[in-house]
Amino acid sequence: MKQQAIKTGILIFGLTVFNLTNAKAQSQDRAKRTPPTFSELLKELDTDEDGKLSKTEIKGPLKESFTEIDTDEDGFISEEEFKKAPKPKRRERN
Repeated sequence: MKQQAIKTGILIFGLTVFNLTNAKAQSQDRAKRTPPTFSELLKELDTDEDGKLSKTEIKGPLKESFTEIDTDEDGFISEEEFKKAPKPKRRERN
């Protein structure tokens, strides 16, 4: 009986340490996430290397908000337009 209690205590301690470590790692990952800079996006997405991003070159939230961001309506997102773009809304947690 006493040995069973010791095993249970060790198991609970181990699971607690695991959960705390995992939670801390997840919070650190969230803190490290920062939106990409315009130059980072250009390196990754600007396939024709013209210094601007067209709707065919981009993806994700940037593509979904393309018309809002392309304020001069020339079909491209320039660095200036990108800097003035509205920040994406955070997704709600369930």
